[in-house]
Parts: sequence; structure tokens; C-alpha cells
Amino acid sequence: MDKKLIASAALAAALSTLVVAPVSAAGKEKCYGIAGIGQNDCGNLAGTHSCAGQSTVDKDPGEWKLVDKGTCEDLGGMLKTEAKARYEASKKKG
Repeated sequence: MDKKLIASAALAAALSTLVVAPVSAAGKEKCYGIAGIGQNDCGNLAGTHSCAGQSTVDKDPGEWKLVDKGTCEDLGGMLKTEAKARYEASKKKG
């Protein structure tokens, strides 16, 4: 395949993600610590992966799912500030 065509397709895909993602996330928030194995929505706090569906532990506090705004704590999860503080504290202990 032509390298220019591949580059153009990659750019188009990246730009379409930027346009769609904020619209689909309206009224949502990241909720950490509620995702089941393989049920996370994207990368984790530890930076060990950057894709959805790659969590390997149930309710890992570093993994997140998008939930309706205001429902995270009701589901037993944490918002990013709390999750990040817990992650940083665990790194200092370990």
C-alpha cells in the first residue's frame, strides 16, 4: 500500500476519535475501581496498558469505566483524584 494513503487513513481515524469521544462522554465521568476483568474503558493509572478491555484484576483501583456523572461513589468507585492518591500511596509502600 502507498505510505501516504496509510498515513492519511491513520490521521483520519485519529481525528474522528477526537470529535466523537467528547460527545459520547458528555454527562459521564471516569470511575476507578469498579471495572471487572477485561471490562475497563481505557488505559490505567500505572501505565501498564493503554487500551480498553485489558484489565486483569476485578475492581483494580487503577482501572476505570465511564459512568453517569454523580454515580461513581454509589457504585463503590473513586474519582480520579482519590484513585491517583491511593495509587501514589501504594507505590511508596511497595
